Amino acid sequence: MIGDWGYDTTREGQHAVAAAMRGYVADKKLQPDGLFLLGDNFYGPFKGGTDCPRWKADFEDIYPASSFPGPCWAILGNHDYDDEPVDKLKAELAYAQAKPGTRWTMPAKWYRLDLPAKNPLATMLMLDSDYHNSRASLTDDEKAAQMKWLVAELEKPRTTPYLIVMGHHPLYSNGHHGDDAALIKDWEPLFKKHGVQFYFFGHDHDLQHLEFENHPTSFVGSGGGGANLYEIADPNRGPFSAQAYGFTHVQMNAERIIVRHFDPNQKQLHAFSKTPKGKLALLA
Repeated sequence: MIGDWGYDTTREGQHAVAAAMRGYVADKKLQPDGLFLLGDNFYGPFKGGTDCPRWKADFEDIYPASSFPGPCWAILGNHDYDDEPVDKLKAELAYAQAKPGTRWTMPAKWYRLDLPAKNPLATMLMLDSDYHNSRASLTDDEKAAQMKWLVAELEKPRTTPYLIVMGHHPLYSNGHHGDDAALIKDWEPLFKKHGVQFYFFGHDHDLQHLEFENHPTSFVGSGGGGANLYEIADPNRGPFSAQAYGFTHVQMNAERIIVRHFDPNQKQLHAFSKTPKGKLALLA
């Protein structure tokens, strides 16, 4: 899992994190089931739409199928709404259909995953959190449609032990952007009502894990995929936050989910586990 990765100026951070990810799966002899891309997938100019050379240089090659053979599930961030000089958002939504065989997976602005596909352990709701981008964002009609869809999905009978939501923007953040009042107002009551166990986000260029008393949701930030880093706002808010490049590894079975943050040297910075009933344990 990475967020805020497709930087268009200095790419040292992105390349360092990507190299660490490739090294990590090789050293651990892992075959990841998939790669989560938490938005701000491509910053800046994007000439050519679905034929833009950045698809190969900044996605297909740097996160190769030899290391990450599974789907790459992507959601939209604010920089994906940039349209300089083409409509980047439309290109991201159209790329999989235009390029058969790609692992890039973005069937819609918001969508559902059940993972694994056979005997799923997790219901995953992938959202568009672009409520108030200065350049472009969800329209009011789209916000209403997504909310209607989200409520309907949360109210469906669920047999999976885990309920996970992902969005680019944080509800709560210890980083530069801080808490998001609009998302807290719209989404947090639903998270509490339906017992969402995890909310994964990017947007702040750092790594985070926030917990709140009597709250079912662990808020996990993975925004260190390559863009310039942001300072941490409150080092006492936690249990973890770091101004660091890095990636996140999520493992799950029926007994627990383990979340680990790693830096570009493959050093584990933070790890914790959580059971289906919400028992949390910090790991060494």
